[in-house]
Amino acid sequence: MNLIVAVDENWAIGNREGLLVRIPNDHKMFQQETTGKVVILGRKTMETFPGKQPLKNRTNIILSSKPDYQVKGAHVVHSIEELLKECKQYEDRDIYVIGGESIYRQLLPYCDVAHVTKIDRIYEADAWCPNLDEDAEWEITADSDEQVYFDVTYHFVKYERKPSGR
Repeated sequence: MNLIVAVDENWAIGNREGLLVRIPNDHKMFQQETTGKVVILGRKTMETFPGKQPLKNRTNIILSSKPDYQVKGAHVVHSIEELLKECKQYEDRDIYVIGGESIYRQLLPYCDVAHVTKIDRIYEADAWCPNLDEDAEWEITADSDEQVYFDVTYHFVKYERKPSGR
């Protein structure tokens, strides 16, 4: 399973139910990585999408504790166990955890690859992703050249769980 996220220097991911910053190349990379694949997200993240609609050209699986929560065009599951059962029908490498904070925390133990857009700035934030730089189970296996969007510098980093990490 993959994790995909954009973080600032403190591994913050959002503020007031929104992204910290919108970077077109980050969105392009996200789209290229996840189109035709399975995305796992929480209800709160789903409700930030335009029209509160699932992402197009992807299988959307929403993890929600609300028993009556439904979204047209998406699968809704209500527990990690139910989610893992649903995921068995897909290739592990085709599954992407896309947020938010509680979903990243709950599903990190099931992920082997993390695609992280690291933004060289600190933002006001109220949501974070676990810091993989501080987790001995993870290592950087790829790092792009520095990118610039107006005054924002960032780079794409690939982390992989070390073989002995499980």
